[in-house]
Amino acid sequence: MTDEIIFGKNAITEALISGDREINKILISKNIHTDAKINKIKELAREKGIVFQFVAKEKFQPFAEFNHQGVIAQISPLAYTDLDEFLEKKHQNASIVILDGIEDPHNFGAIIRSCVCAGVDGIIIPSRRNVQVNSVVEKTSAGAINHIPIIKVSSLSYAVQQLKDSDWWIIATDASAEDNYYDIKYNNMNFALIMGAEHAGVSKTLLKMSDFKVKIPMMNNFNSLNVSNAASVIIFESLRQRLTQHNL
Repeated sequence: MTDEIIFGKNAITEALISGDREINKILISKNIHTDAKINKIKELAREKGIVFQFVAKEKFQPFAEFNHQGVIAQISPLAYTDLDEFLEKKHQNASIVILDGIEDPHNFGAIIRSCVCAGVDGIIIPSRRNVQVNSVVEKTSAGAINHIPIIKVSSLSYAVQQLKDSDWWIIATDASAEDNYYDIKYNNMNFALIMGAEHAGVSKTLLKMSDFKVKIPMMNNFNSLNVSNAASVIIFESLRQRLTQHNL
C-alpha cells in the first residue's frame, strides 16, 4: 500500500497520541525552529519507536502549497470503518453526519473537527463523487480525524436505508424546507444529518428518503453559508438540546 502524508505539528501530534494511524516515518526540516510542539513530536515518536529524521528543506518542496510547518509524517492509508460493524454496536442518542458530494477538502476537514468537538459518532462518505481523506483533510481537521470513525460506502442511498432499518432518523438539509433546523427535537433518538454540496445540495433520492428536511434561515436572501459552517450550526444545536435536557 502506498504511503500517504499528514503535515503540521498539531495533526501529527494527535495522530501519535491516538495511535489509530500507522506512522512509518516523520520528517522534520533542519531549518525549522525547535519549539515545544516539535519536542513533543520527538518525544512521542521515541516512545512509540517511530523513526524521525531532520532533512534539508528541499525535501519539503513538493508540499510547498501546504502549511506543513516544517514537519510531515508518512503514514499508512486511513482504515475506514465498516457500516455494518458500526451498526452492530448499540447506539443511544447517537448522531452521524452524511456528506453528499462535498468537493472541498478544507470543508471536509472542518466538518470532521466540528463533529469531534460536538460528540458526533461517525461520518459517512461515498466512495465516489465526494472528496476522500487526504493530507489536506487531515491537516484542516487538526488531528480530529483520529478521533471519529470515517465510514466509506459505495451507495449513500443503501447506507441511508440501512440506517432507517436500524431505527435511525434521517434529517436532510434543504434550502426550501419548511422546518428550521432548531424546530427538530434531536433528543432521545439516533439521527443522521445529510449535508449536500454548496451548489447541488442533497440529492433528490436522499431527500425523498429523509424523515425530516430542515433549513437554516437566512437574512436578505443571501443563501451562501459555507457547508462546514452550516454543519456546525446544526450539530451544535443538537448538542445544545441534549445538554439542556440532561441538566433539567
